[in-house]
Amino acid sequence: MRTAVVGVGSLGTIIGALITKNGGQIDMIDSYKPTVDALREKGATVTGAMEFNVPVSALTPDEMEGVYDLFILTTKQTALHTVLPQLMPHMDENTLVLTLQNGIPEELVASYVGKERTAGGAVGWGATWLEPGVSRLTSTMKVMENFAFEIGEIDGSDTPRIREAQKVLNLVGHTEVLDNLMGIRWAKVLMNATFSGMSAAMADTFGAVLNDETTLRCIAHIADETIRVANACGVRLAIMQGTDFETLKLDSPADIPPKFPTYHKVWDQHSALKASMLQDLEKGRPTEIDFINGIVCRKGDEHGIDTPYNDKVVELVKLEESTGVLHTMKNKEEFLPLLAADEQ
Repeated sequence: MRTAVVGVGSLGTIIGALITKNGGQIDMIDSYKPTVDALREKGATVTGAMEFNVPVSALTPDEMEGVYDLFILTTKQTALHTVLPQLMPHMDENTLVLTLQNGIPEELVASYVGKERTAGGAVGWGATWLEPGVSRLTSTMKVMENFAFEIGEIDGSDTPRIREAQKVLNLVGHTEVLDNLMGIRWAKVLMNATFSGMSAAMADTFGAVLNDETTLRCIAHIADETIRVANACGVRLAIMQGTDFETLKLDSPADIPPKFPTYHKVWDQHSALKASMLQDLEKGRPTEIDFINGIVCRKGDEHGIDTPYNDKVVELVKLEESTGVLHTMKNKEEFLPLLAADEQ
């Protein structure tokens, strides 16, 4: 299966490196020439939970030739309008475009390549980009061995092509094919809106926001809003990493402390992770906040559901984007009026 990973940042570096290391064929495609040059000269290097270097095939989009069977998208959603037209000449009617991006990108991908060529999935592990060609795996090996990817067709069907994609991704880590793609998507939105959103807003690691009671209470409200919005969209969140996130819905403030063990069970193994949005803020780049917490806010507006905690995360991250000033955990004070009103 002729395969390319498109977007060689924190995740794409590790995906391409592991597929290559474990005997698969993959081209690593990135428009940033220093990344391609580094991969060609030094190979791909993975640090953190595993340590290795492997020679890889790296190309800029204009160097691509022929048709690919599988494109794995790991770019930011903000790049799709540029990336997808570059890939179109290298597709035929059998090409599968598998988007592993944050948020719910399938509709936009399908608008370019067609619904019949679009599938999606969620990444269950985290990584930090260190420099061109070098990425740190910040999740544990247990995560890779059990929850690396969950993928599916848009219509939930079990097809030969999604099984072929599963084989490719199994070279990275354990990959499940599920029949509820939107359930997977919304479960990953919850994972990102809670810990990635708060990690970016607080300018700190997952562990920092996990181990602070104020931020963890905010996370409980962010999760509750996300579940309610997904349900209003007709979606039941899929079980992810062995956890039914629907159980995080709140009926009253008294429900919050009993949820804390679930957050620790799922996220303790990611405690070293720094959200990719925070990494973007540190580099002075735009974030994907509009596609993560922002989609909860927009869909909430469409369905008449208030999302004040997600709104606040979007507000804080956009302020950090515009000013370049990261306020760290002091930003939790911005949530105190909301918590006081909700939990009195």
